Amino acid sequence: MLTISAQAIKPLTCKTDCLVLPVFSGKHISHHTTGVLASLINQLKKRGDIEGNVGDVLLLPHVESITADRLLLLGAGDDKPLTRTQYLTLLGHIAEQLAKMKAHDAVLLLDEIAVEGHDIAWCAERAAQKLLNSTYHFDTLKKDKKKNALKKLIWHSDKADKAITQALVTGSAIAAGMALTRELGNLPGNVCTPSYLAEQAQHMAKQHKNLSTKVLDEKQMHTLKMGSLLSVSAGSDQPAKLVVMDYAGGKKNAAPIVLVGKGITFDTGGISLKPGAGMEEMKFDMCGAASVLGVMHTISTLQLPINVIGVMACAENMPSGGATKPGDIVTSMSGKTIEVINTDAEGRLVLCDALTYVERFKPAAVIDIATLTGACVIALGNHASGLYSNDETLGEKLFDAGMQVEDKAWQMPLWDEYQQQLKSPYADIANVGGRNAGSVTAACFLARFTENYPWAHLDIAGTAWNSAGSHKGATGRPVPLLVRYLIDASKK
Repeated sequence: MLTISAQAIKPLTCKTDCLVLPVFSGKHISHHTTGVLASLINQLKKRGDIEGNVGDVLLLPHVESITADRLLLLGAGDDKPLTRTQYLTLLGHIAEQLAKMKAHDAVLLLDEIAVEGHDIAWCAERAAQKLLNSTYHFDTLKKDKKKNALKKLIWHSDKADKAITQALVTGSAIAAGMALTRELGNLPGNVCTPSYLAEQAQHMAKQHKNLSTKVLDEKQMHTLKMGSLLSVSAGSDQPAKLVVMDYAGGKKNAAPIVLVGKGITFDTGGISLKPGAGMEEMKFDMCGAASVLGVMHTISTLQLPINVIGVMACAENMPSGGATKPGDIVTSMSGKTIEVINTDAEGRLVLCDALTYVERFKPAAVIDIATLTGACVIALGNHASGLYSNDETLGEKLFDAGMQVEDKAWQMPLWDEYQQQLKSPYADIANVGGRNAGSVTAACFLARFTENYPWAHLDIAGTAWNSAGSHKGATGRPVPLLVRYLIDASKK
């Protein structure tokens, strides 16, 4: 397991597999490059081996003047602070190079790199999150397991700085929550079922104090009249589960923040069957629920002084003789009837009952997280999650949290005009509103069930997983956004 900690280091004499050092293109000279190290850097710059521009990378496998086995030089630009994107790119280069050389440990001399609008603690937290997250790989179901060579990172700090230490702890905890979220997302639907997710939540509760888990089965959901949620699992042999995780880290009577995750462990579309091409990616349709588990793990690790309830609405959407049909009308826990026009718009059907259920907690705020609509991918691509809210302050806080940690969300309209698309001649509401503004009307549907508390919806269909390339698989988003929001809320 990879760890990162803060420690004062003497660059010339530290024993490590790799010493990571920034090189600047301007007049600024790193205070770490004294004596023989300074002479070496100047010689390399004069020869043109490295100029110090952002993106420059030079690995020296052996340097006689230092004890470290390798010296990794990274261009850090001129005297101006880096942009956030430039800094994250620099961290990406570090991760890539350390993986290639199969280093067991490394020392990071990054303490004098400045980033626009952020302090050194922010830089340390991003480094911990980025570098630890880069070591995740999915081989759970492979015969041959890949072992990470990298075991220890040291962030150089001249003095015992509590802010730096806490930043590294926070970044590490976020990376662990992301890894859990990614692992669950990458598991196939025949392994990660609703019951499996429930078991993971129960296991987590045994590992962390202040955390308890309750699992509602279909019989209990029938008693609660959750006809909408149960209509989704009606065609599957896998029973639905409503998982409730209660983290009591704040004052006893303080209103909790509630997270509600969509947990469709596999989505065929039901009777409104999806096309076969790419359907295997529908194992990722539970990434909202997985992110709730990841966040609960992180805040339990950090022992945040706040009350948080995590709810996972879990079901499998399958076609069978018992499956819900297009045109069927179901009754939600709220009592509102829903005409199911399209059984592939099932995420909102499980979420609406969960959103009604959480009213009993008298929440300070409710945030649901869901891979809800392909329309959101068309609107925002893979860079930003869709953000909707019935409360301006809550929406702004979530937006700001995402910007702080580079897990961006973009606020979308939730206007009454869009509600007209959800009218049904046969029921109180239809579950789809046509092709136009599909992500908006999905959020409008959920808004009908959130009138009694501040609420926000994150549509993560474009950000929860990558479909191609070397990074194919679950991303772990929006765990960083949600954790930062909860950290900020806990301070108030």
